[in-house]
Amino acid sequence: MPATKPRTRPNVLLILSDQHNVKALGHMGHPDVKTPHLDRLAQEGVRFTSAVTQNPICTPSRVSWLSGQYCHNHGYYALSGPNPGGLPTILGHFRKHGYRTSAVGKIHCPEYWVEDDTDHFRDTCGTSVGGRSREYARYLEERGLTDLEDHGALNEFGAAGQQTVEGRPSKVSYEDGQEGWIVRDTIRFIDETHAAGTPFFAFVSLPKPHQCYTPAQQFWDLYDEQQLTLPPNADYDMGGKAPHLRQTAESWKTRPWQLFEPKTFEAGRLRKLHGYLGNVSHVDHAVGELTAHLEAAGLTDDTIVIYSADHGDYACEHGVMEKAPGICSDAITRVPFIWRFPSRFPANHECTRIAEAVDVAPTLCELAGLPVLETADGRSIVGLLEGDDEPVHRIGVTEFFYSKSVRRGDYRYVHYPPEMFPEEHPDGFCELYNLAEDPWEMDNLALKPQFREKVAEMRTELLNWLITTTRPTTVHPLPAVMTEQRVERYHHTVNPDNRINPERVNELTHRNYL
Repeated sequence: MPATKPRTRPNVLLILSDQHNVKALGHMGHPDVKTPHLDRLAQEGVRFTSAVTQNPICTPSRVSWLSGQYCHNHGYYALSGPNPGGLPTILGHFRKHGYRTSAVGKIHCPEYWVEDDTDHFRDTCGTSVGGRSREYARYLEERGLTDLEDHGALNEFGAAGQQTVEGRPSKVSYEDGQEGWIVRDTIRFIDETHAAGTPFFAFVSLPKPHQCYTPAQQFWDLYDEQQLTLPPNADYDMGGKAPHLRQTAESWKTRPWQLFEPKTFEAGRLRKLHGYLGNVSHVDHAVGELTAHLEAAGLTDDTIVIYSADHGDYACEHGVMEKAPGICSDAITRVPFIWRFPSRFPANHECTRIAEAVDVAPTLCELAGLPVLETADGRSIVGLLEGDDEPVHRIGVTEFFYSKSVRRGDYRYVHYPPEMFPEEHPDGFCELYNLAEDPWEMDNLALKPQFREKVAEMRTELLNWLITTTRPTTVHPLPAVMTEQRVERYHHTVNPDNRINPERVNELTHRNYL
């Protein structure tokens, strides 16, 4: 290998899994799951226990992760969609400043948004423009595995096997499945970039533990479903829950979704949990392969490693088998958030302060010595990563278009407008939980008169947050100040997405027009 140039900027390895319930980690105290590599990563770095994702479904969450913007600013609330039209990605920002960038796995972003900002792009799931990458499709075809690869469907059941939550071992090996291929392809990119003496930003998007719940045989065999522990809120009186959650839970209990015998709800949910925990261990192994390669290549000290997920999974909580409806549960809105950078962060440090997905972009910019990404809404959490305890956010918010989840301290509040449940709750509905006393969210405090003041306080927090974090296009009397990340448009300076960072508005001393 040729001699490499001295590097002054750290590499970045951002690993995002799909649908990982934060409780399903060994170091979080789960009674059954086996996650030795993620547990080691947490021991070697910083783990956040109150990390909040911005949206509970794939595309809008990923747009927030890669742009640093809240959903009410970037505007994505559903899957796929048009190009954001000028909204930068953190990948493109790093690329402009001398990094080689890669995105491999389940990318699932708006059209040509990530593709145009990467030197190396492979979508193994077929969730990007053009479908599944030719390279992985050819790999499966050459081995006769195209019809056996079972991330998206249990093909032997035809239409009934589409996006099932049933669990069984995969019909392809770990090595031939998406995670194994994603790891090898990313390692090739890392080695080539390292050999050229260039820093890298590798985005690894692992499709699991999202259904289908089909881990490779070696990870399925780690669990005996008859010995699995159901969560404490698997069966309880859900009278205080949101109508759509109650309806969903009832549907799982009554409709015939089971594909294997015995076809009972009780047996089916154990197979789902078996497959889900197997998928988590499957992902854990992929993370272990990536971190082991960094160590073997001598890159551990030079590389910031981040592990998280786009959102969670119910994992049988509240009687629900997958992720919908997500906004109403901590199981979906809170995510794993592990950072390792041995040359700068303390080892085995737990941070209980709120962090958000949008914080990744500004934090990485600071750590790499890059200009702040002006289009990002998040804040740098470098202080928290280095062991400080000063809060960065008052609240953490997960958004749907018609509902918002707010985390502050031990409390989580969910707001639904009257339009959400017009028949059952024409005046609106809300939820409030004390997560310190009720971590499984079985007691909706919003229904109790003594918590009216707390509900009002959380609602005010949400209102203030929405006002002060919204990105306007024009504001009077905001001075037209140019930077390398702004353009001038008819007496106004805006960022490439034609919006203004609300921090500029906060700097105004004369606010008559606000």
